[in-house]
Amino acid sequence: MCNLYNITTSQEAIRQFTGALRDILGNLEPSIDIYPNQFGPVVRNASDGQRELANLRWGMPTPVERVRGNSDPGTTNIRNPQYGHWQQYVGVENRCVVPVTSFAEPSPTPGDKDPETGIQRNYWFARNEDRPLFFFAGLWTPWHGVRKVKDGPGDFELYGFMTTAPNALIKPIHEKAMPVILTTQEEIETWLTAAWPEAKKLQRTAPHDALVIVEKPATQIKMPQRAPTQGSLF
Repeated sequence: MCNLYNITTSQEAIRQFTGALRDILGNLEPSIDIYPNQFGPVVRNASDGQRELANLRWGMPTPVERVRGNSDPGTTNIRNPQYGHWQQYVGVENRCVVPVTSFAEPSPTPGDKDPETGIQRNYWFARNEDRPLFFFAGLWTPWHGVRKVKDGPGDFELYGFMTTAPNALIKPIHEKAMPVILTTQEEIETWLTAAWPEAKKLQRTAPHDALVIVEKPATQIKMPQRAPTQGSLF
């Protein structure tokens, strides 16, 4: 499940790729990591029909039966749009595309932990070593509710993105799913404008050569032993 991705591009590049005519994003940092419940840019169809670049919070409303406690931190990844809860969001008015240049999956190897934090290190995936712009197929919605108990109820605009079965590159690292990626302007047009029976065909596994690993956890290298010299501590 992808819960971290990076954007290293310009707002102009996103607008040009998607045909967004309106930009209400604010200033996009040159490079930014996006985590769940943080704000990230999306391109959506606004209520007046304009295609716009906006800043939304990552994590769609969770199905009521799966909410634990008095707050909903959100659902970042959506695997089964046929599930009743998600059907209300699959229309054109609730679809969006999420710009990304690379995304992370935690290493499945138990020893791949940061020695200082204890957090599992990540594999990072991109289109190629240059990390060009591509997109996740997403959904968005306005929502009123409690994101954090200490903050109380509020009004939010939320997004999440679709996942599907992993390809051969990702499966050894995350065997259950990968994000639905869109790499062409034609795919973006289909996702943002087509009727659902046509758009849902894009929820498919990416070709095995669609992505490469651009970063992997540092592996401990066992140095060859050598005879100690005078004054050496080892």
